[in-house]
Amino acid sequence: MDTPKALPETKAWPLMRWLWSGYLNKYKWLLLAAAILMALEGGSLGAFSYMMKPMFDTAFATGNSGALFSVSLVFGGIFLLRGVTSVCHKILMATVSQKSSADLRMDLVSNLMVQDNAFHQTHPPGHLIQRVQADVQSINGVWAAFITGAGRDVIALFSLIGVALSIDWVWTLVALVGIPILILPALVAQRFVRRRAREARDLGADISTRLDEIFHGIVPTKLNRLEAYQSERFRRDTKSLVKAQIKSTAGTSSISGMVDFTAGLGVFCVLLYGGSEIVSGEKTVGEFMAFFTAMGMMFEPLRRLAGITGLWQVAAAAIERLKELMELKPTITDPVKAKPAPAGVPELKLDGVKLSYGDTAVLQGATFTAEAGKTTAIVGASGAGKSTIFNVLTRLVDPQKGTVTLQGVNNRDLTLNDLRNQFSVVSQEALLFDETVRENILLGREDVSEEDLKKVLDAAHVSDFLPKLAKGLDTEVGPRGSNLSGGQRQRVVIARALLRNTPILLLDEATSALDTKSETVVQKALDKLSKGRTTLVIAHRLSTVREADKIVVMDKGAVVDQGTHEELLARGGVYAELHRLQFNTEGATAEQQALHPVPAIAAGSAEPRPGILGRIFGGWLRN
Repeated sequence: MDTPKALPETKAWPLMRWLWSGYLNKYKWLLLAAAILMALEGGSLGAFSYMMKPMFDTAFATGNSGALFSVSLVFGGIFLLRGVTSVCHKILMATVSQKSSADLRMDLVSNLMVQDNAFHQTHPPGHLIQRVQADVQSINGVWAAFITGAGRDVIALFSLIGVALSIDWVWTLVALVGIPILILPALVAQRFVRRRAREARDLGADISTRLDEIFHGIVPTKLNRLEAYQSERFRRDTKSLVKAQIKSTAGTSSISGMVDFTAGLGVFCVLLYGGSEIVSGEKTVGEFMAFFTAMGMMFEPLRRLAGITGLWQVAAAAIERLKELMELKPTITDPVKAKPAPAGVPELKLDGVKLSYGDTAVLQGATFTAEAGKTTAIVGASGAGKSTIFNVLTRLVDPQKGTVTLQGVNNRDLTLNDLRNQFSVVSQEALLFDETVRENILLGREDVSEEDLKKVLDAAHVSDFLPKLAKGLDTEVGPRGSNLSGGQRQRVVIARALLRNTPILLLDEATSALDTKSETVVQKALDKLSKGRTTLVIAHRLSTVREADKIVVMDKGAVVDQGTHEELLARGGVYAELHRLQFNTEGATAEQQALHPVPAIAAGSAEPRPGILGRIFGGWLRN
């Protein structure tokens, strides 16, 4: 399982600037209102501690009932203010936190979807899900806590220090004697927390990938009795994650614990030093109570702020990953000056196309032409580069050398939208979403009338099985279409392609996984779909392509021959050898030879041809 490379540690302020400029700045007025409310809440602690002096020295010491009423009223007002401001600022911060997190999550998903195939080959779905879900969620609460701490707790801290200094600055210095001792251990603890948090983030991504593999592969897992094997792998990853999270929590807690130690040392020193002044009468009990209350309350926001630094290290590990992904740019982009897409049904041409993945050559000078409105089949052994041709045509990947043209227009001169609007793809694995049958065909389109939709359903033979579904078109197909059979899924995909009505059709073993009955129905739908389109077919079984207008033979990434079925057999070479290996006509029985005859090569011996897709996929019924 590939794990993204370790990132260099980024300092706090660049990360905060990135968050602010991209996602928090738009909510600055809500943040300002929340900051004012937090300042009022934080300042109320200073007011509370200051009121201890008149309560003891004026109300209690003198027995003045009027002063006692006034002090009580002030205390009541302080707590009322604190309660109202606390509720209001929490609502505002929750609004900012949730909305900004949603913005980040939506932007992240959008940016991940435009990345190239090479990116998705090195970033498993589980890792990306972890980034979108867990990493964004991990910083969601920290944003609120961080800003709350920066507002309420910082104001509270300064107001309490102000009260303490107004009573006795020497006492204040004595109480804070342990602060310098705290700095170095706290910095060490923060670095430890950041490393452990990054480790936990990556382990969490590994677990997400593992779960994705387990549940998407549940059938082969059961059939191969791999439950214990998969459980052990998951258990091992989970134990590693637990260890990393415990270490991270221990580091975060140690920062708060250091503050407690500092607070205890400060209280000890103040009591020892200040107590003698109270006994001697140099300070009043009210002054001492106000100071002691201020100092006692001071260490609580200081403790929270120290805890936030630990939380920030956890969030920073996630933000670094998110920032990297958000700033990642795709290498396959629209041209600076785009040309219009060709009108009508285009001819496709590859000329000297070379493509390598690292040191591995996939295409080596591939050259062929797929004539407009005709069917071109691409055959060859596994690894010959057949599927890569489709990726090059649609610019899922760009070759290092050579050109790909549509009716003479280089595919790199078209915008990605215009280029991919030229293609419909039907592959062996029918991609359906966990939506209704209707939504899987429309895919968000609202310009399709019920009459046009019915025509598509009839042409793709979807109408044949709709009465069997509980809610017809509005039946949920389940994850990856699991509530439908293979043939039903393929027909839904064909209906989608018919609705797209593109001039080029790409078929990648579209019926090879179906039973004979389903294949017959899907074949009819494909025959209708291919009419009037430039069609390219990838096939492994040669019986499926014998009637194609042209067959392109590939071997080790190169086009080694092309022509009709009869021409290729007559010339011998790779195609004839593939044909011999698949059908083994020399040693076959009379019945097998009748099912897979070697066609006559002489001129005029070919039988009249039926419809293109009927010719191509009709052979599959005999295989």
